[in-house]
Parts: sequence; C-alpha cells; structure tokens
Amino acid sequence: MASDRKDSPLTLACILITILLDMVGYGIIVPVLPELIKDLTGGGVAEAAVFGGWLVFVYASMQFLFSPVLGNLSDRFGRRPVLLGSLLGLTFDYAMMGFAPVVWYLFIGRFISGVAGAAVATATAYMADITHPAKRTQRFGLIGAAFGLGFIIGPVIGGELGEFGPKVPFYAAAVLAFANFLFGVFVLPESLDHKHRRPFSIRRANPFGALLSLRKFPVVLWLMLALFLFTTAAQAFPSVYNYFTIEVFHFTSSQIGRTLGLFGIVFALFQAFGVGPLVKRFTETPVVAVGMLAAVVAFTGIAFIKHEQWVYLYIVIGAISGLAAPAINGVLSRQVPDNAQGELQGAVNAANSLATIIGPLAATQIFAYFTYGEGSPGYFPGAPFVGAALLTVGAVVLFTFIALRFDLGHKPSVATHPRVPEMSPPGQIHVPNPNKRSEDEDEVQPPI
Repeated sequence: MASDRKDSPLTLACILITILLDMVGYGIIVPVLPELIKDLTGGGVAEAAVFGGWLVFVYASMQFLFSPVLGNLSDRFGRRPVLLGSLLGLTFDYAMMGFAPVVWYLFIGRFISGVAGAAVATATAYMADITHPAKRTQRFGLIGAAFGLGFIIGPVIGGELGEFGPKVPFYAAAVLAFANFLFGVFVLPESLDHKHRRPFSIRRANPFGALLSLRKFPVVLWLMLALFLFTTAAQAFPSVYNYFTIEVFHFTSSQIGRTLGLFGIVFALFQAFGVGPLVKRFTETPVVAVGMLAAVVAFTGIAFIKHEQWVYLYIVIGAISGLAAPAINGVLSRQVPDNAQGELQGAVNAANSLATIIGPLAATQIFAYFTYGEGSPGYFPGAPFVGAALLTVGAVVLFTFIALRFDLGHKPSVATHPRVPEMSPPGQIHVPNPNKRSEDEDEVQPPI
C-alpha cells in the first residue's frame, strides 16, 4: 500500500506543488527587494544592488554548506522530515524580512533561508526515488517547469502587491511557505524505503566531501564543472535584472513582475514540454548546447539594449536556456546508483550554490562599478551580462568536449546496470568494510 502511494500521481503532483509554492514564495520578493533595501539604507539603486549581492552571498553560502548535509540526512532518515523542516525555516525567514526595521534583519533572514532552501536537493532526490532512471530527465524537466511556473506567479503577485508597499509581498511569502508546510504534513509520503537508506557520513556531509565521494566517476565531476560555469553565468539575470531595469528604464515593481512572469511562462513551457521530447529525439547533448547558446544570445542582447520593447524578445530567448540544466541533471543521475541519488543531488546543489555565491556577488558589484563606481571606464549597466555571455561560451565548449570524450550519447546508465565497481547496485546498502581503511571502499551487503 505504501509503495502504491509513493508511486501514485498524487505523490508526483504533491512534490511538484511543494517546489512550485516554494518558488512562488521566492519570486514574490524579487520585484520589491530593491525598494525595500533602498528604504532601509537610504541609498540609491547602485547601493541597493551592492547590498542585494551580499544578501545573495549569505543565502548561497549557507546553501553551499548545508546542501550536502541535508542530502545525506535525507539518505539516512528519509526525504519527508528534511523537506518539512525546510519549509518551516522558510516561513520564519520571510516573516523576519517582512518585519525588518533595519537592513541587518534581512541578512539574518537570508542566513536562515539559505539553510532551509538547501532542501531543493532533497526534493530532486525525492523525484529520483519515485522515477525510473530512463524517465528522470523528463521528470527533472517537470521540476524545472514548477520553478518556471513559480517565476510566472511569484513575481507577478509580488509586483502587484509591491504597489501597496515593499514589505507586503514578504508577508504573503511567509503565508505561502507555511501553507506549503501544512500541505506536506497531510499529503506528502516518504519516498525512500528503509532498505535503500545508508548510514550518515560526516566526511560526505560537507560540500567538498560530497564531491570527493563521486570522484570514482570522472564524467560526473566534469559535468558538474560545466554545470557550475553555466549556473554562475545564469546568476546575472535574477541578480541584476531588477536593478538593471530600474536604472535603465525606470521600471516599477509591477513592470518587473510582469516581465519576469513572461520569462517564467516560456521557461516553464520549454522545460515541461520541450526537454522530454527533444532529448528523446536528439539526446541530451544537442539539447544542452541549444539551451546554453540561447543564453549567450539573450545575455548579449540585454547588455546592449536601447529600447525597453526589446526586453521581451531577449527574455523569451533567454528562457530557452531552461533546456540545459534538466538535460545535464538527467545525464548525471544515470552515473550513480539509486541509493546515492541524495548524495549526488546534494553535491550538485552544493556546486550550484557555490555558483550563486560567486555569480550574484560578481554581477551586482560589476553593475554598481559600471553605473556609479569611481574610476570606472564608463557608464555601462549591461556589463554584467557581457561577462555572463562569455562565461556561458566557456560552458558550451567544455560540455561539448565532455560529450565527445566520454561518449555521453552511448554511455550505459549506472542506475540500471546490475553491478558497478566500488559501488552498491540499486536496492543494496553501503556498509563500511572493517578490513579497509577508506570509507570510499565499501563492500556490498545484500538487501535486508
């Protein structure tokens, strides 16, 4: 009965709704964050961008540190308790930011949100638990679609609510996060059976340990490097877009929300209906390349934009880049056995979090420097997008090399292979071998 519940359409809908509501809560605050920072600091757009970059830095740093911890905890104790605890943390974060009397309250809230938001890796592992390896790329596309839909609904709601004051969207986000928690309590089942769990490892429960534990699969590390470069570049859009459009076109919170809503619509359509069919028809490699090249075109166009009407065109082109991440994630998920999916997604999320430590901080500082910075070579608010385009070109080149070097189009799936050297086959449990010193050298124990 439990297995039927775990594999039911309701369970799939539940995890997607959980991710959707989480993203709606995040998207609500994006259009009004510049105004809130300006109100609390008394500065202008450039100063707000600098504070905004440091807020993302704190958030991403906590995600980087806690993603593998939560991923490993979910491999040991199950996905459900980690997800529910995360949603409570997000509720507290949004409430604190809404009541913030000074800017430092925002940093405390982002600290808590970074720890709680690290459970995105757990949600991705949950999806892997309930999905056959051959269909994971398509399911990861649904996760991306949920994020995209959140970016449709969230910024639009936030932009409209922002007309009543910059703090109102934060209260709405807190209500949504708590409603999401209650939804999970009553509807979300546990996805990881006891026989598929493994002991918690301190060495693996840190960002670098999680990466090192996967070093016996070189293709995984190379793919994660390509994904890291792409994710770092992609941070320029969510980090600077609101400040950029306020500075260049004097957008209101409503205009910011509506244009981000357009991005979310196209992003969701490509990930929900484009990734699966395109991968099935052409394989992951060309799909990843098309997604990354679309990002190059969009970044370059926005950087040199002169009229606000062109914003909509480049937003649509940029949304095509949503094809890349789920396709890469689908390839990654086939490189490790089923009982290490939480560890893999923890490592992936940690790498993405490292990118969000570097990307937003660099983008916002570059924006401030080329807007009002002393000693800058000239006024050029689009400078962060030029840097993002160049970094994405590097990601395309690296991924193409990996695809050719490791023959990704024909490489068999580890997740469905009957036995993998140095790793437990699906359905079996890692246990430490007392005759070996290294934790990485585990022997296989028959399933209990």
